[in-house]
Order: sequence, then structure tokens, then C-alpha cells
Amino acid sequence: MRKKEARLAVNIGKLKLKNPVMVASGTFGYAEEFADFMNLKQLGAVVTKTITLKPRQGNPPPRTCETPAGMLNSIGLENPGVDAFISKKLPILKKIGAPVIVSIASEGDPDEFISLAKRLDKINGAAAIELNISCPNIRGKTSLISQDPGSTFKVVKMVREVTGKTLITKLSPNVTDITEIAAAAEKAGSDAVSLINTLTGTSIDTDTKRPRIASVIAGLSGPAIRPVAVRMIWEVSRKIKIPIIGMGGIMDTPSALEFFIAGASAISTGTANFINPALSVEIISGLKKYLARNKLRDIKELVGTLKS
Repeated sequence: MRKKEARLAVNIGKLKLKNPVMVASGTFGYAEEFADFMNLKQLGAVVTKTITLKPRQGNPPPRTCETPAGMLNSIGLENPGVDAFISKKLPILKKIGAPVIVSIASEGDPDEFISLAKRLDKINGAAAIELNISCPNIRGKTSLISQDPGSTFKVVKMVREVTGKTLITKLSPNVTDITEIAAAAEKAGSDAVSLINTLTGTSIDTDTKRPRIASVIAGLSGPAIRPVAVRMIWEVSRKIKIPIIGMGGIMDTPSALEFFIAGASAISTGTANFINPALSVEIISGLKKYLARNKLRDIKELVGTLKS
């Protein structure tokens, strides 16, 4: 008799995923760029590049540079705007066969989140909405919505009132206490939180005495931030009851497992996609083998099992 495979399916709000492995916003383009490297249908979900109401050219170059065990980026939310996204990008994404989570952001006015959510609420191809209230790379912004519990609560509540789709609130690590922000998002009606977004950092060319990124301050990602991300997942999991989607320096199956054990219900691969485009599907296979080896029947049995 054939042995039954461990169950990987998870629910994030109304969103039903066949497995808990996603690709993070801004690291996977609009998915078609990765079609030659994997069967995209195998993914638990695809999170799009963040979309704004109007087109954005993004920040001036140079916008990326390598750092020890990571990279800095300051893309500045370059995107075609919601109209072009719906007409040109979404039809391609819908053909993949994996749920599409649309990441949205405001350029300054929080009411833009409402306009975007209203538009997407009527679109069948958008399975869920990620509220990117934590991008550090918009020039001119001195603070983020996700750095204040009150602002976080207000924006999530406004969006919750105009859409019935699953809402995922993306949190910033650049705060004093991330658990307060997560609790505010939960109270306002978010179905899940995703964390962490990038840590802010700077890199300097000592010969020219100029920053290696034109905007000076950029977002640090990659394995260098993983210990911070895992710590924050663990802290947040002890404070809220809604699912957590973990990200931040996941490079292989063992590092993905850290996030589940710390309390995440699902994970997203990010910077690693630039190094190994097929990583996400490799992790799906790796999770199955780990569960079988440890005689676990369901991925949920692994979540939050840190012994402390």
C-alpha cells in the first residue's frame, strides 16, 4: 500500500493554498520571467510587484548593490500603475494556475489604498491583496505607515471596509516593537501579516566617498537579515492569532523550516530567487521530505514548535 504524502495545504483567510511556499513581491517580476526555470503552477501563490494607483518610474540608478551575505535595493516601487497592471499583466498571471496575491502601496495619500482595493475587489484574477505599508524606498517619506500602530490600524480598517478579499498586511522590521504593529493590523481586520520587509541600510564606496545606492538609504535583504526575521516571527506569533507569512533571507529548505518552527504558517522566497530561480519549488519538495522523515502528517504540526 502506497504511503500517504504529508499534507502541505494551508488557508490564509479565505485563500486556500495547495502548499505554503510563495514568492515575495518585487523579487519575481510578473512571474513570466521565471517560466523557463520551473513549473509555476507548483507554487503556493505568486505575490506581484507592488502596484500603485499611477505609474512610477522608481528611483534613479544605481538602485542595487551586493553586501556581505545580502544586497541593498532602492527600486522605488517602479510599476506600470493599476490600469496597465489589470489590462496587461494580470491576464498573464492568471494563466499560471497559482493564486495571485496583488501587492499594493500608496505614494503618499492613504486613501489611494482604498481606490486600489476597490478596483481589485471586482477582479476575479486577484485572489488576495497584500498591503505594502512598509516599503522603505519611496523618496521623500520620513516615516512608514507600518511604523505606527495607529496609522496601521487606520489603513487596514479602511481597506477592510471596501473589500471582501483576503487581506495580508506587510510589516516593517524598522520599528521598536513589531508585535504592536501586528496586533493593530489584526484588530483592524487583516487576515494575515507578512514579515519582514527589508531592514534599512547604507553602503559607501570608500574611494569616491559616495553611496553605492543613489538614494543613499536602501533596503537590506538576503541571509544577513534572517536571524532578525526569525526572531520577529517568533515574537509576533506569541502576540496574534492570525496566520503569519514569513520571509527574510530564506535560501534553502533548512532556512525555510526555521520560519515554520518559529511560528509562520507560510513562507515567501525573495532575494534567493535572483541566485536560484527554482528555489521555491525545491523548498516544496524539501518540506515534503522533512515531514516524512519526521513522521509529521501535516505542515501545521510543525508551526510554532520552537522549544524554549
